[in-house]
Amino acid sequence: MTYLTARDGSEIYYKDWGSGRPIVMIHGWPLTADTWDPQAMALAEAGFRVIAYDRRGFGRSAQPWTGYSYDALADDLADVMEKTGASNDAALVGFSMGGGEVARYMSRHSGRGVSRAVLVSSVVPYMLQTPDNPDGTPQSTFDAIAEGLKRDRPHFLRRTFLPQFLGAGFLTSPVSDEVMDDAARQAMMAGLKPTLDCAVAFATTDFRPDLPVFKVPTLIIHGTGDKTVPIGAAGRAAHRSIAGSTLIEYEGEPHGLNVTASDRLTKDLLAFLRR
Repeated sequence: MTYLTARDGSEIYYKDWGSGRPIVMIHGWPLTADTWDPQAMALAEAGFRVIAYDRRGFGRSAQPWTGYSYDALADDLADVMEKTGASNDAALVGFSMGGGEVARYMSRHSGRGVSRAVLVSSVVPYMLQTPDNPDGTPQSTFDAIAEGLKRDRPHFLRRTFLPQFLGAGFLTSPVSDEVMDDAARQAMMAGLKPTLDCAVAFATTDFRPDLPVFKVPTLIIHGTGDKTVPIGAAGRAAHRSIAGSTLIEYEGEPHGLNVTASDRLTKDLLAFLRR
């Protein structure tokens, strides 16, 4: 397995596939870079260099006690780009929580080396319901997530969180049990502390000040059936705040559209990245 060392000494696992213009892919909570495999393989086969890494605390990366603020996570992204040489004409593709790393990198690191950005089912611009963000998610929802993780993490992830994430109903599901089981396996590779800390980070970080600094072509993809990160307060709001961005809505698709609409997502990514 391939690792690099972040600025605080934490070891970050990454995949480096293909050659060509670099694309750095950031996965969602609480999963791993493996969720990008179908898109990463297709992009590499199409002539791009794809770098997908496990966020600190998740997958095969180190699990330090601290470092789960978006400032620290954006610094990890900067380190990945620098140490892999993916620091010129790069595209950043962030899914769910990973969209926050993209946004914070664009402001904290002035978008250095980035020529395109993609936000997929992203938490950007602000998830928490507040007086000035009335369409956000109530704090009680995030409290219930933390309680479920602390009480019985395997059960909460497999029976509560992931079915909603992947759009599974009581009688029907767009994915197999094996796909659901694999997602649960990936989620359990993370440490409990990183899982909880990152849930706080994506729930409470306000990215609205980060969005005006996007000066590159930006594609936003979001499912209208997303119950985990509803499109109204996320994808559509981000589109309004990022000048010149393009929004593609996937009718009826859930949060995990990278799985349920995998082929369509791959085609849309290729079309955008080839422009």
